[in-house]
Amino acid sequence: MSEYMVWIWLTLLVLFVLIEIFTVQLTTVWLAGGALTALILAAFGVDNLIIQVVVFLAVSLILLVATRPLVKKFINSRSQPTNADRCIGEKAVVTEDIDNINAKGAVRINGIEWTARSESGEYISKGTTVTVKKIDGVKLIVE
Repeated sequence: MSEYMVWIWLTLLVLFVLIEIFTVQLTTVWLAGGALTALILAAFGVDNLIIQVVVFLAVSLILLVATRPLVKKFINSRSQPTNADRCIGEKAVVTEDIDNINAKGAVRINGIEWTARSESGEYISKGTTVTVKKIDGVKLIVE
């Protein structure tokens, strides 16, 4: 049975690694570590399937708990914050009538012209003062 389980754990290890390579979402890397540990147990003659599965689950969970916060911090450090978020909640002046139906509209805030859309879908006339609610791509969503 031990040789049979070696092949099963090896197959699972390869499967988890391939999924991780193709998704790059850090979803199966911990399972690959657990499968590697179970593979080593099976290779060294631990024939008890329950022990192998428990070790697989335990190592996977330990790896997840121990490394996920570090990995998330590393991944999130790649995003570049912008000053655009400072616009949210600020007042802006409509410089071109905002008409969501015709995909038109612009506002000026802090000396910068932005494409704008109405949050509620209502038509907003040029010269109106609006509040920036959020940023959607390169457009300000205003109210």
